[in-house]
Amino acid sequence: MSNVFIVGVTGGIGSRLAPKLIEAGHRVSGLHRRPEQDAALREVGVTPYPGDLMEVTTEDLVEATKGHDAIVFSAGAAGSGADRTTAIDYGTPVKLIEAARINGISRLYLVSAFMDAGRDRPRKEGFEHYMKMKRQADNAVVASGLDWVIVRPATLVTEDGNGRVNLERAIPYGNVARGNVAGVLAALIDRPSVNREILEVTDGETPISRAVEAIRH
Repeated sequence: MSNVFIVGVTGGIGSRLAPKLIEAGHRVSGLHRRPEQDAALREVGVTPYPGDLMEVTTEDLVEATKGHDAIVFSAGAAGSGADRTTAIDYGTPVKLIEAARINGISRLYLVSAFMDAGRDRPRKEGFEHYMKMKRQADNAVVASGLDWVIVRPATLVTEDGNGRVNLERAIPYGNVARGNVAGVLAALIDRPSVNREILEVTDGETPISRAVEAIRH
């Protein structure tokens, strides 16, 4: 059993991940922005920690993640502007790396972006900046020395998914249900021996547990 801290616990992936972890016997805490989310998180068994990613400091995250074994970053600026994208998609992972080091937390799971995303569409400055920040966050995590895993989902669709995926270090682009991404993260957290891997994921035919088990060193 692990103590897991989720940044993005109220989002499309995090809100599906938390119940899976709790059902598996883990203890889950998470960062939330709006006060009205507190009660709903407690109701499903999540210990809430209030904070806005545009304002949260490294010191705040050090305090929030004390006593945890693993950190999951599944938040995102969601196209809300370049400054927010820089602060949330790049700045927050960098702060989490430092908080993990200070608290002796070795395991960090980062939801990133499939680098093929949007390559068939006209280039837009905001999206290109988002991809740049995701890449820089990936670089920082890989250089951190932690036992990290970077998960790169393809185009996210708002479904729970059927628990079957294509998960590998390099795969063809496609779609993936947010619930399937959450399932992959939950399975990875249950298998800490899988670390220092960059994994791409789409919906597929392989049960999640088997797909994660197949990722071996």
